[in-house]
Amino acid sequence: MNEDPRCCGSGTCIIDMEGRCWCGQQWDGEKMCSPALVNPPAATATPETKDKD
Repeated sequence: MNEDPRCCGSGTCIIDMEGRCWCGQQWDGEKMCSPALVNPPAATATPETKDKD
């Protein structure tokens, strides 16, 4: 098994093709680091519809 140079040194890194490790770190091109937090898009409020009689 080849050792991935992106491994943090623990020997337990499992890194996918996008550079994400199972532990949650992300390869930034130079080192493994915590990925930037991305806020989910805000839920769009819809106006309440009135029941038609």
